[in-house]
Amino acid sequence: MASSRVPQQLFLQGVAAVYLFAFASLYTQIPGLYGPEGILPARRTLRPQGKGRWQQLWERPTLLWEAPKLGLDTAQGLDLLTLLGTVLALGALLLNSLRHPLIYLLLWAAYLSVCQVGQVFLYFQWDSLLLETGFLAILVAPLRQPSKHKVPQGGLAGASLHEDLPFWLVRWLLFRLMFASGVVKLTSRCPAWWGLTALTYHYETQCLPTPAAWFAHHLPVWLHKLSVVATFLIEIAVPPLFFAPIRRLRLAAFYAQALLQILIIITGNYNFFNLLTLVLTTALLDDRHLSAEPGHRYHKKMHTSWPKTLLTMLSLLLELTVYGLLAYGTVHYFGLEVDWQQDIIVSKTTFTFHQFSQWLKMVTLPTVWLGAASLAWELLIALWRWIHVQGWLRKFFASIQLSILGTATVALFLISLVGNPVENGVGGRWGRTELWPACLQVPYSYMEPETHGRLWTGAHRLFSSVEHLQLANSYGLFRRMTGLGGRPEVVLEGSYDGHHWTEIEFMYKPGNVSQPPPFLIPHQPRLDWQMWFAALGPHTHSPWFTSLVLRLLQGKEPVIRLVQNQVAKYPFHERPPTYLRAQRYKYWFSQPGEQNQWWHRQWVEEFFPPVSLGDPTLETLLQQFGLQDKSPPRTRSPSSTLAQTLNWVRMQLSPLEPSILLWGLLGAVVTIRVMRTLLAPRPLQSSKLAREERRKQTPKKDSRATSERAGLAPNSNSSDSWVPRRKK
Repeated sequence: MASSRVPQQLFLQGVAAVYLFAFASLYTQIPGLYGPEGILPARRTLRPQGKGRWQQLWERPTLLWEAPKLGLDTAQGLDLLTLLGTVLALGALLLNSLRHPLIYLLLWAAYLSVCQVGQVFLYFQWDSLLLETGFLAILVAPLRQPSKHKVPQGGLAGASLHEDLPFWLVRWLLFRLMFASGVVKLTSRCPAWWGLTALTYHYETQCLPTPAAWFAHHLPVWLHKLSVVATFLIEIAVPPLFFAPIRRLRLAAFYAQALLQILIIITGNYNFFNLLTLVLTTALLDDRHLSAEPGHRYHKKMHTSWPKTLLTMLSLLLELTVYGLLAYGTVHYFGLEVDWQQDIIVSKTTFTFHQFSQWLKMVTLPTVWLGAASLAWELLIALWRWIHVQGWLRKFFASIQLSILGTATVALFLISLVGNPVENGVGGRWGRTELWPACLQVPYSYMEPETHGRLWTGAHRLFSSVEHLQLANSYGLFRRMTGLGGRPEVVLEGSYDGHHWTEIEFMYKPGNVSQPPPFLIPHQPRLDWQMWFAALGPHTHSPWFTSLVLRLLQGKEPVIRLVQNQVAKYPFHERPPTYLRAQRYKYWFSQPGEQNQWWHRQWVEEFFPPVSLGDPTLETLLQQFGLQDKSPPRTRSPSSTLAQTLNWVRMQLSPLEPSILLWGLLGAVVTIRVMRTLLAPRPLQSSKLAREERRKQTPKKDSRATSERAGLAPNSNSSDSWVPRRKK
């Protein structure tokens, strides 16, 4: 088995980068979302209920319980956590010594703390995925940095004894994420997925498209259908290859997954979600593929025994068989045919929902056993390495580490199989499946109910005991395609007299038909995302929207900055509007050739009635949803040094647009790493120059003595000897 030290380091750096983006992006939005004048003030979520300190912390694990002791309110505590998280993630990204389990534990605890009070704006699947991946990073990170010297043959170094165990969980998480996302598209019976026409709507109706989405939308329909077939192939058929014993199959699976994620990044603003998925794909790589194993590039062809030759031929035959089966299955089950007259590839679904259900019932449990067998193999490898550890003391400590990590790995594998389906894994606690069918989160075993009933009952109890820590979550994106008749969009309008209305344009979501879609990755404007969900149903299913209307009527600047970061561009920046209302439109991409226009739109209906401050309708909605501020915010001492520091940092960073801030952080990281690479000494080159100098200056008669002092015979054939072999 090839070593995976370099992929693990890439994984840890990738997790740190995603934490950096997540914390920094959220930091810019805290005042408008969770501040005292925000849409959903965070202080309402943390109300002591007379329980003990540790019981309260266990039931709702968030470090924000300790904010009052620092003289901070909940929103300021969020500022502190996100800033600390940004700094720690930046440090882990730049310094090897900070890629330590303690640092990743702090990052995970900080993000879990934030999610506990995030309410509807932090109930997205990528937030759950980051928490689960972040916890795995705690286990993957080495307690001590591995030696830069050559690793002993067989990987028996103390650091490599058990390092592959937790890293295997990363591969299992990637498998669950991709396989579930592919399966739920078909189990939903969505006509767009079954008819292979989903991508003819997707680019136009996704939450925040990029400019490239406009061009992708206008590709030929046959190519869209073929792309859906490729999506099913990559998400359903390819993931089992993650556990293939042949490394070339795993590498092929890696490139397939990477291609899919890169295409999604180009055409859709899904913040750090696809970047995090790319980080998970590092579990499919190894040091040999990344040219990290010594002597890999310059190996000589050597005579091999016939058993090894036979094994190589059988592996190649198995690999070709797998590729052939994938090709045949794709052509057969999706009816691929070439229409030579029109130069297109025709595709259609040739199997029924009943046939797919029977297939799913047949393969779900075997995939669980496949995962269990792969995990058992990793455990056996770790045990074999432990047997070969020299010295009883090293063996004793290695057994302790192996026992702890082995138990944790098996436990996390078990709890990942169970869980409860989440009705709206993206929209929040008020979400409903009939409104947001694309967002149903399905636990792995729930994809096939009979499989869920066969699981060990102890796994259910284990999951229930740690469910609130979000160590294992459910996934399943784009279960159903929405907006088939046009993209629904909510447009806010304000007025001073109730007769003349002015539209309020958001920075990122579609509004002005002549405004091109932005490219925001890795920033996530969480209000714009929730506006997309709100448009899918009546406003009563999005209670936070009423609070948004209230804050805009009050002219609260933190909320206005969520709409327009440059307040001067907000049409009511001088004086808040007297009336507010919202209209529902349907949007479509413009056609090629239409200059200075990206969208077409058509009015559908009134989404939210005209209201003003003190309006009975508004007061009734606020009371109905429990959004009235019954208790005023608790005042904190303005002389608190920490609070003043946080306020000063906020004042310095608030003028920056969030996406510019994130790209600035990324540019700083890249610049620092490039400078370090250019300025770092090159030991290989310097050692070669030193050897040449010594060869020129040292007499030939001293070469034998030099070899002996180095502990090498004059006629040694060792490749590590720099003394040239004397000719006889």
